[in-house]
Amino acid sequence: MKRYLPARIALVALAFSAALFSSASFAQTSPDAVVKSAVEGTVNAMKADPQARGGDMAKITQLVQTRFVPATDFQRTTRIAVGKAWTTATPEQQKQLYEQFQTLLVRTYTSSLSQLRDEDVKFKFDAPTLDAGAKDAVVQSHVYSTGGDNPVRYRLEKTPDGWKIYDIDMMGAWLIQVYQTQFAGQLQKGGVDGLIKFLTTHNARTAE
Repeated sequence: MKRYLPARIALVALAFSAALFSSASFAQTSPDAVVKSAVEGTVNAMKADPQARGGDMAKITQLVQTRFVPATDFQRTTRIAVGKAWTTATPEQQKQLYEQFQTLLVRTYTSSLSQLRDEDVKFKFDAPTLDAGAKDAVVQSHVYSTGGDNPVRYRLEKTPDGWKIYDIDMMGAWLIQVYQTQFAGQLQKGGVDGLIKFLTTHNARTAE
């Protein structure tokens, strides 16, 4: 089992995901409008900030924290990625898993986002067909750049605070599935504490 999390998938996740400025204000917004606002809002904010455009990682991290993190349901992402072991973990273990996983994502996303500050990209977002009362939606988007058309799908959950992005699919690989595979290996070797140690060690290494 490799001891790093897939940079390519992480890049996709960061490059085309971002936060809502106020969750409650978007409670009645359609899933595709939420994704469009989140994606374009974060990319535009980065391009408009001189420090971010200059590669200031602290500034880019701030943008991720303020614009990306509030729009996600990392608790749900963590719970699904960990799987059955989540239900047997203690509240303290769940807290550590959530915090370490979020730290990993924020740092990885910050590093990935910094690579896009000079990119010229355009986006297209297709409205999903939803049944009445639907709580889950998949938004198909297209990212147009010098590399061509890159399709990216977003999975969202409808919460009391509006639609939240919790998974992303690039080239047939859902982000949660990627983490599930790696987490399963760590859980098999060392249980919940082993997974926490793995995430903590990874975060400490990337912070150097």
